[in-house]
Amino acid sequence: MCRSSTRLDGKVALVTGANSGIGKETALDLASRGARVILACRDVEKGEEAATEIRTRVGGAKVEVRELDLADTCSIRAFAQRFLREVDHLHILVNNAGHFLLTYLLIGLLKRSAPSRIVVVSSLAHNFGWIRFHDLHSQGSYNSGLAYCQSKLANVLFTRELARRLHGSNVTVNSVHPGTVRSELLRHSTAMSLLFAVFSMFLKTPKEGAQTSVYCAVAEELQSISGKHFR
Repeated sequence: MCRSSTRLDGKVALVTGANSGIGKETALDLASRGARVILACRDVEKGEEAATEIRTRVGGAKVEVRELDLADTCSIRAFAQRFLREVDHLHILVNNAGHFLLTYLLIGLLKRSAPSRIVVVSSLAHNFGWIRFHDLHSQGSYNSGLAYCQSKLANVLFTRELARRLHGSNVTVNSVHPGTVRSELLRHSTAMSLLFAVFSMFLKTPKEGAQTSVYCAVAEELQSISGKHFR
């Protein structure tokens, strides 16, 4: 568990994929520290349910919901344009559902708000991935498992390169492996859902899984650490 007692009063945090699982728990923790937390969710209704739960659990929580579909680049650009018009600062960006385009569009605001931090949620699966430069979109052949591993490796490589480009800006970026968590990630896979149900006692809760993201977002000792992978 993250033992940091850092307060985030006056800080603004944006968490993608925050309507459930570790995204919601990350948002809850940041809100409990006094941050204004913006939940970026594809399903606004579920996002509002998550926001209501956070407000119930954290008295005085400053939390709001904005629509963002990370599978649609038009939605990402529209979200960023509105965000930049309406939000003056951004101190923490948690790419729980990661997308480099969103980070790219908000990087100027992160720099102006420095010191600020970017957290990219990846997975242990990055160890089993490789970038297929000749077929980045898997048009030649597609395997869901290999595509997942490749995407998580891309998260890690993106983090390392972005850290290099941000050197000296007082904006840090680190990737994390949250552990194996009971979540909705495999809700569309019946076989895997049954397997996870059998071994659920050995899996982390979403709250436990969120701790690595929270640590990278708030820990004082990481103020100048960038380009690393935490697990």
